[in-house]
Amino acid sequence: MNFQENEPQSVREERFAAQRAEGRAARKAASLDSQGAHVGAAIVTVALVLLGRYGKPAALGVVGGVFLLWFAVALARAYADGDHGRHALQRAYNVTFGWGDGF
Repeated sequence: MNFQENEPQSVREERFAAQRAEGRAARKAASLDSQGAHVGAAIVTVALVLLGRYGKPAALGVVGGVFLLWFAVALARAYADGDHGRHALQRAYNVTFGWGDGF
């Protein structure tokens, strides 16, 4: 969001609101392909199982807690952005585990 120095505050606020609305509409209309997120979730699940199996409960708690917190923040952000229900859950899931798309 850029602003011009001599632009009145009311015009600037309207322009910023329009830009935020455009971004929100683009995020809601975007495809929610979860294939990469499934890969990321599988990798995290395997890592958590291995940590639990080999007796590292502290590491298991930390890694599990980080991903739980990451998901909770992404879900809160989706709800604050106006998404509700399944779409909000899918967005949070994709944000949390979508890094698996690189594998």
